[in-house]
Amino acid sequence: MVKGLIHKLLRAATLSLASLVTTQPAQAYPVDCAILLCLAGGWPASAECTYARAVFIRRITPWPIEPPLQIWRCPMGVADRGPLQSTAPKVWSANDQIGPPLGRFILAQVVEGSADIDISGLEFEFVRSIRVWDVRHYSHRERGRDDNCSERHNMRLGTYGAQGEFGWQRTTPAAAPQWVLPSRRCTSSNWRRGVGVEWEDHEGNHGYEWVAY
Repeated sequence: MVKGLIHKLLRAATLSLASLVTTQPAQAYPVDCAILLCLAGGWPASAECTYARAVFIRRITPWPIEPPLQIWRCPMGVADRGPLQSTAPKVWSANDQIGPPLGRFILAQVVEGSADIDISGLEFEFVRSIRVWDVRHYSHRERGRDDNCSERHNMRLGTYGAQGEFGWQRTTPAAAPQWVLPSRRCTSSNWRRGVGVEWEDHEGNHGYEWVAY
């Protein structure tokens, strides 16, 4: 039942986060809950999603490089039968603009480093689509030496596991998409240094952002 309710909340986010029943400013609720919903909905235009996306990008901006979505900071335990006068801390309610509120997020025990509910299902595949590229790449060709090209790189790829846990692994230029390394052509001096993040929303639409430094 929890998965079904979360699935409805994610679909509601594709309409607009203007439907959030809250009078709090964007910074007052856990921003990672906003990132989760806004990312799922393709970053719909709203003050909440503008702020959430800014935080999402700022976290990958050196230094340090942080996981852009820290899902362990978003309490997703849901009170599906709790009375409205419940004293449990309210994060927000969501409304589908037609019927009664879809549900209410209630603070639950958060396991550090992973989500506090099972997110291994396909409805949360968009979380695992997030990939962070930390790139330092250099190629150099000596003038007049067409056969002498040196290439050096130090590259990491950050990915999310089944329950939203984040980790780094070493990677190579050959594994990087073109938006990360637009060209590996050897010139007199070809530098590419920065951090990029890519994602897919709940419907599989791809997006990315590159931050050079």
